[in-house]
Amino acid sequence: MKARTPAPSPPGDKPFAARVYDAVRAIPSGRVSTYGDVAAAAGRPRAARAVGTLMANGAPRAIPAHRVVAAGGALGGYGGQEGQKAALLRAEGVLVVGRRIRNFSAVRWEP
Repeated sequence: MKARTPAPSPPGDKPFAARVYDAVRAIPSGRVSTYGDVAAAAGRPRAARAVGTLMANGAPRAIPAHRVVAAGGALGGYGGQEGQKAALLRAEGVLVVGRRIRNFSAVRWEP
């Protein structure tokens, strides 16, 4: 099976990763967005997995990657540090029970 190459960005546009980081920076404290929400805000609505990879492997420290969660309010991976992700979200007032966000629709922010 052939590997699929992403569509190139038009000249003068920011690279996908930069658009993702901008979208994540825009998520307010105490709110969360899904990987799919962020992908759509970055202009590639079908690239939720790519957003997850960026958050896990290369997000600069200034990016609040802990505010990006899986669909339906599951915490998602956070590079194997789900406990840390839950603690950061709780510190911002998000209610986390087990591995899910309680009242997800109330704290979901769609850019």
